[in-house]
Amino acid sequence: MDQKKKTDLIVSASLIAFILIVLFVLEKIMPSGNMLFVVLKKGAIYALVAVSMNLLNGFTGLFSLGQAGFMLIGAYTYAIFTIPTEARMAVYQYFDGGIVQFTVPVFVAFLLAAAVAGLFAFLIGLPVLRLKSDYLAIATLGFAEIIRAFFQWDALGPVTNGSNLLRKFPTFDSVLFPFIVSGVCIAIIVLLINSSYGRAFKAIRDDEIAAEAMGINLFKHKEMAFVISSAFAGISGALLAMYQTTVQAAAFKSAMTYEILLIVVIGGIGSITGSCLASFLFVACSEWWLRFLDNETFIGAWQVPLLRSGFRKVVFSVIIMIMVLFYNRGIMGTREFSIDSVTGLLKRRRLPGDKKMKKGGK
Repeated sequence: MDQKKKTDLIVSASLIAFILIVLFVLEKIMPSGNMLFVVLKKGAIYALVAVSMNLLNGFTGLFSLGQAGFMLIGAYTYAIFTIPTEARMAVYQYFDGGIVQFTVPVFVAFLLAAAVAGLFAFLIGLPVLRLKSDYLAIATLGFAEIIRAFFQWDALGPVTNGSNLLRKFPTFDSVLFPFIVSGVCIAIIVLLINSSYGRAFKAIRDDEIAAEAMGINLFKHKEMAFVISSAFAGISGALLAMYQTTVQAAAFKSAMTYEILLIVVIGGIGSITGSCLASFLFVACSEWWLRFLDNETFIGAWQVPLLRSGFRKVVFSVIIMIMVLFYNRGIMGTREFSIDSVTGLLKRRRLPGDKKMKKGGK
């Protein structure tokens, strides 16, 4: 490992440690119900699923809209295998306690969530990955809708509890938990992108004919990217189940996939850093900063116009349109946060006086 990589690794590790320490301190000094923690928890979960979608859409060039379906699979897999045995009769009250009568540790349940989501992706990918562009998007979106209806089927009630809620499984209170889990998963995705497989994914994205001429097996690498992306979406679904404390298939609608795609576009298609930043900005705007727009406000006897339930979504949509129009490549474009990017930005913004001094010195 050269000196530059060592320096980048040390700085990255130091930054991560600093963020975790700050989060730990905030949890100790601020009330647990503060909206900041809602944004941080949900933002960390959405960051993972956005990065997993970016791996597929941004780095491999496959336009998939099935992310909500794989999140659903991960959420259900986690919940089914972690509900305590003594609570199963209360949860599966219409299905005699359900079929599964054992519990696995949380870590094992996360692995199962990834494995089951990846298995479904492998099976779905066999026919649909031969499609391209819009056809692939429609096929994966259709899969997500089918799987949502399938999990609510009463015939599967002994496993999925039908259209009823799954609950009483382990959840988390600390904001550190989703940050650590998402951080580890995103780090694995970054390592994959920087590997020979990641270079093959990018080659397929840039030019499939040229990639195939170089000896890259197109279908094999597309299937690999699809399965890996879906597996991490399954883990983010498990995290979302823990965050929401309940699981119901009806919540995983196509609108969830559109939100994730929007985050990827706002952050920059092909930028891991952009997906992470956009996730927190999206959640903060939709869940916190614009909430006051939904409240009717009076100044004396005069009611402020437009401020009422639903106006927040209108303003949020306008903000998104402005961003797409003026930042059509997203916040980061295809760039990533690094020491070189920071130092380069500082050099470009140095004072005019410094330039004059430099010329005088010559």
